[in-house]
Amino acid sequence: MSRFARRHRLTLQKTASYYVMHITVAMAVAYLVTGDAITAITLSLLEPTVQAVAFFFHEKAWARREAAPAVGAVEAAPEPA
Repeated sequence: MSRFARRHRLTLQKTASYYVMHITVAMAVAYLVTGDAITAITLSLLEPTVQAVAFFFHEKAWARREAAPAVGAVEAAPEPA
């Protein structure tokens, strides 16, 4: 397994499960709107694919934000002896 895949394993798993769920929902909605299976499949694959890539980077940005020190955080003064 590549270093990238090992390092980002959980995010990649979450991205993949979200992708499958999104395609399923998108296909159902597209079919209900268009009534055409080919159009529904095409639309359901295009948009979620772009969203999956965006989701990965969105998760990475939030992880960096959570790991960063709070802006304006003040360190507590030591207790007087």
